Order: sequence, then C-alpha cells, then structure tokens
Amino acid sequence: MFVLTNTAGVLSADSGTLGLLTQIEVAPILLVAIIAYFCGCFNGAVIVSKYILRDDVRTHGSGNAGLTNFYRTFGGPLTLVVILTDVIKAIVAILVGVAIVRYMVADTAMLLVLAKYWAGMFCLLGHMFPCMFHFKGGKGILSGGTIAIMMDWRIALVVWGGFIILAALTKWVSLGSIWAGASFPVATWFVYQDLLIFLLGLIVGALVVWKHRGNLMRILKGTESKFSLHHKMNGGTTK
Repeated sequence: MFVLTNTAGVLSADSGTLGLLTQIEVAPILLVAIIAYFCGCFNGAVIVSKYILRDDVRTHGSGNAGLTNFYRTFGGPLTLVVILTDVIKAIVAILVGVAIVRYMVADTAMLLVLAKYWAGMFCLLGHMFPCMFHFKGGKGILSGGTIAIMMDWRIALVVWGGFIILAALTKWVSLGSIWAGASFPVATWFVYQDLLIFLLGLIVGALVVWKHRGNLMRILKGTESKFSLHHKMNGGTTK
C-alpha cells in the first residue's frame, strides 16, 4: 500500500504540488507514466493506414503520422477512426492516471490535477515517439487538444479557440497548432498558478511547438501548405 504523509502525518496541499511530490512513492508515478506512454503509442493514423489500408501514411505527404496528413492522403470515413483513436487514448491515459493516484496515493484536488498533467505528458510522448512504430509518430495536436479539454475548460477555451480562429483565417492548421502548444502553459499558469503543474504544461506545449518547427519555418518562408477539405489522390488531383 502506498501512503502519502507529511511531517504532521496529514496530507496538505497548501505548500503546492512541489511539496507533495517529495512525499509520493515512486511506484505509482512510474506506473502512471508507463500506462500513459503505451496508451499514447496507439497512433490512429499509423494503425489505420498500415494495418487496414496497408499503406503507411508516413510514406506520403509530409511523412507525419497525424490526422492532417492522413486526411490529405486518404480522406474517407476512416478519418473518423483516426480521430476517435487519438481522442480516446488520451482520455483513457488521463482517467487511469487519476485513478491510480487517487487509490494508491491520495485523493486531493491539486494532486489529481498533477496526475492529469503527468499522464497527459507521457501520453503525448507515446504519441510522438511510439516505441512500437520505430519512435516515428505524430505531432500531438489531436491528443494534445484532448488533453487540454481534460485539464480545465478555460485552458481548452484558450487552446482550441485560438487554434480554430487561426486555422480558419489562414488555412494553416500548423499555425493553429503552434498557438495551441505555445498557449497551453500560459493558460495552465493562469488557471492553477502552481510551479510544478506549470512546468509539466510547459513541457507539453514545448513538445508540440518543437514538433511543428519545420512548419513554422515554412510559414515564415510562405511555403507552408494550406488545408483543404478536398484531399489529394495519388495522381496529385483532389477529390
């Protein structure tokens, strides 16, 4: 049994999550990380394209194993399967992480928020660097956006609101994605004002921005592809 105690023998969140972290057993922390990472490894775009369509999406277009490249390459109703896979895995990772911390550590509000961020970070790492797919995954926007929703509605509003506005106005999904990554830690601090939670949010946001560094360079050069509801076929035409 894993017990969380302080010098007074009573759990207190007044000192912030940094104070709580030093009192938590290593086992539940590692367990959450491992489960969340392997949840993230179930990349919808790779699974659908490689095992259902028998045509790995990473060999097409941008080479990215994400929703945008999948839709541009294949389109069709299987896009919904990709969406559901990447959304559900993030939800499962966070819910399981929270459950582990609640039952193996303690049931306090800030500790459960910390569990969400910890699980969300490792789920995103699994999505971006899946061990079962040679560490070549997606850029984390769909899963990351789901993680934002799971954290707090205010964070989701900032992240998704900016993403939708920028993507709609510019037709650059990547620009909205960069906003999502950059705004996530800022919104996290605004909502929680906790250093450790902010640092985890910063890592999540930095991963998303870093994954889009090539897109950012193309945006600055004016060569970034714009999103269209019509996807390209093998012959280069659209439908």
